[in-house]
Amino acid sequence: MNPHKPRTPLDTVPEQEGQFMERRTFLTGSMSVAGTVALAGATTPAHATTPTAPTAPTGPAAPDAGRRPHYTANRAPLRPEPFLRLPPGSITPGGWLRTQLDLQLDGLNGRMPEVSDYLDPKTSGWSVPANDGWEELPYWLRGFGDLGYVTQDARVLELTRAWIDRVLATRQSDGFFGPARLRTSLGGGPDFWPHMPVLDALRTWHEFSGDDRVLPTLTGWLKFLHAQPGTLFGQGWGAARVGDTIDTAYWVYNRTGEDWLLDLVRTMHTHSADYTHTIPTWHNVNLAQGFREPAQYGVLAGDDSFLAATRRVYDTVMNAYGQFPGGGFAADENARPGYHDPRQGFETCGIVEFMHSHQLLARMTGDTVWADRCEDLALNMLPAAFDPLQKGTHYVTAANGVQLDNVAKSHGQFDNSFAMQAYMPGVHQYRCCPHNYGMGWPYYAEEMWLASVDGGLCASLYGESSVRAKVGDGTTVTVTEHTEYPFQDTVTFKVSTPRAVSFPLYLRVPGWCGKPSVTLGGLPADVRRSGGHLVLDRRWHDGDTLVLRLPMRTTVRTWGANDDSVSVHHGPLAYSLRIEETWQRSGGTDAWPEYEVRPASPWNHALELDPRDPARSLVVERTRAHAANPFTPDGTPVRIRARGRRLPGWTTDDQDVLAPLQPGPARTTRPVERLTLIPAGAARLRITSFPTAATSAKAREWAAVTASFSGVDSPQALLMNAAVEPSGSYDQTVPRFTWWDRTGTEEWVRYTYAEPVRVGAVSVYWYDDTGHGACRVPTSWRLEYLAADGGWRPAGADAEHGTAADRFNRVAFPAVTTTALRVTAQLKTGFSGGLLAWRTEPDGPDA
Repeated sequence: MNPHKPRTPLDTVPEQEGQFMERRTFLTGSMSVAGTVALAGATTPAHATTPTAPTAPTGPAAPDAGRRPHYTANRAPLRPEPFLRLPPGSITPGGWLRTQLDLQLDGLNGRMPEVSDYLDPKTSGWSVPANDGWEELPYWLRGFGDLGYVTQDARVLELTRAWIDRVLATRQSDGFFGPARLRTSLGGGPDFWPHMPVLDALRTWHEFSGDDRVLPTLTGWLKFLHAQPGTLFGQGWGAARVGDTIDTAYWVYNRTGEDWLLDLVRTMHTHSADYTHTIPTWHNVNLAQGFREPAQYGVLAGDDSFLAATRRVYDTVMNAYGQFPGGGFAADENARPGYHDPRQGFETCGIVEFMHSHQLLARMTGDTVWADRCEDLALNMLPAAFDPLQKGTHYVTAANGVQLDNVAKSHGQFDNSFAMQAYMPGVHQYRCCPHNYGMGWPYYAEEMWLASVDGGLCASLYGESSVRAKVGDGTTVTVTEHTEYPFQDTVTFKVSTPRAVSFPLYLRVPGWCGKPSVTLGGLPADVRRSGGHLVLDRRWHDGDTLVLRLPMRTTVRTWGANDDSVSVHHGPLAYSLRIEETWQRSGGTDAWPEYEVRPASPWNHALELDPRDPARSLVVERTRAHAANPFTPDGTPVRIRARGRRLPGWTTDDQDVLAPLQPGPARTTRPVERLTLIPAGAARLRITSFPTAATSAKAREWAAVTASFSGVDSPQALLMNAAVEPSGSYDQTVPRFTWWDRTGTEEWVRYTYAEPVRVGAVSVYWYDDTGHGACRVPTSWRLEYLAADGGWRPAGADAEHGTAADRFNRVAFPAVTTTALRVTAQLKTGFSGGLLAWRTEPDGPDA
């Protein structure tokens, strides 16, 4: 074991570490929900109600006697949901979304049985209970089935039916179903996590087919859970993801009205991971699924504080780790203190689970912000999670990443020790993500249109589509939606109805849109504003045509928490630098290839922006590409022209991982160049969070960092944390650099600048993990600068070179101008060493 291994926020529970760091190998064991982090302001006991300002759902009012929902809605005492999910098959997607679904049909998800040995019906425990089985088949089946429902593909529907038959046939007399070993695989008790995705698959199959075997099976399973001790719900992955089972319990309750189901929900909430007052886990998928649990429980509790808790968890996570475009957060397994740079990835499972959570919350609350967030992930991050033909996926996608190779990174850049960036089927490399990603686009398609609780319809996620649904007095209407959104700002709706019918139509206004407009038959429409929706509540006639305009403007967002980096947006799309991509086959088969992607053009640019009006520096252009397949560099119908300068101090490390951002604006005198930005979803190699360029006195010098040796900690950490104030030499919230596992040797670390800099003092903060590991402050050290003749010269040779722990050790000297500085340390015999921070100052003793 590495004696100074980076700690995760769960290190208070050491036995968990292997489960979270190498989730793909997890099959047994227990995940306790200890090691929590309290939310700001939460001081009451776990799972007690915390009163807050009211945050009641917005959207349609509760139905009155004349306006009832036409689809299954919440029974009392559950709070009514403003919007309801339509039955699968109600929505027919078109345009670019249909293209993505067609690619999925012929891609990894649609052909997964050809690739994954977990889906063999002869060996899977989900068809032969005596065999093993865990999350892989459930993950795949829920996305695969819904792919069939939205595309009506006969092959997919037939195979879905076959697997549903197999799963249902495993049901036992006590309600248990699936692999028998799951009865006792978690500390001698049942592991109910792998069933959660199956429950979703069974529900949507029932809604699509009306299969009358499903409801008794789900009821029996929930009775089986109800018979278990409450402590069961505090164990395993299910503890952090129990909201999925709560959702199923509500689904069954709304069809049967059996009160014991509500008691089960109370038991699950009481004993599971507590998101109400804490953040009980920093695992990215756990958070993406679990953060909504308080809001879900609040549907039963009738207390607004639970929705407020979900919002607090979201805000806490995103404020700390989501400070870059795309809607995800930095957690290339777990979110780690200090590792919030946009180079840190977000797991593909996390992307689709986060989208699903936002979809649930959009329906549950009526708050359009959740649909906005789902759209952000879907348009700007999800497409880059797999190759353009969807033959493979990768484990993590980052806002900034310039090489996707199949090489493990060993300097602690990411939270996993296995290679996770190349595109491949990845059944045994990435395991969960290839099986799980398939729900992304089908679920998105099914949430484009919603039923409203007052008998209307809601256009929630815009895209070419049609919807067939009951409205008003029960009349079935079809609404056809024509649009190239998000690449254009006009959405046209045409109503087809056998007779005139009155119902409300809700149109989501995205949060970025300030001046929407609606015309009906070419004239301004009579609309009212309800929260984030425009509502047309009227009598509709066959052929009525509605035009919604969502004017898009170009904006530049500054991310202060990530060194004042900026991102470029136009409407709902974030934009990335167009980097020429070299795709290199690295393995696999002709049918299922594996690819690494490397840059073939410079990527280290800083944007040149007008400081008074940054958007004036950007020009939106239409291309000749057709919008049907827009998520490739050559297929996008839009791009943005920008100006920038090369930033030579921004480099990759010795393992080709992008260096973190440094404080900006960045000083560079390189010539101004014309840059092309493309939608982030079309960029597999991506710079989406940019530094800004400057030549003024306020500009900051960027440096490349190298070292004589780097084992598990990246030397780039020194610059990433140039402004930090460590709490001590063992501060575990600060990414560090060490020479581990070199001991007793002379080692160096170096700053290299693209242009000469003036330096008159340096301060170093030594890393020392006495009592925990084998790093100590050095015996001695010296500072050198690179002279004009190419030789190294001492700086401040006569000054004291401090080796004190728990503080900065400053050395001042007559200022020198140089392009490189080097700290050389003599490590103590038998020990290694390192630094938490290394600062430079332009002036020394005379400052």
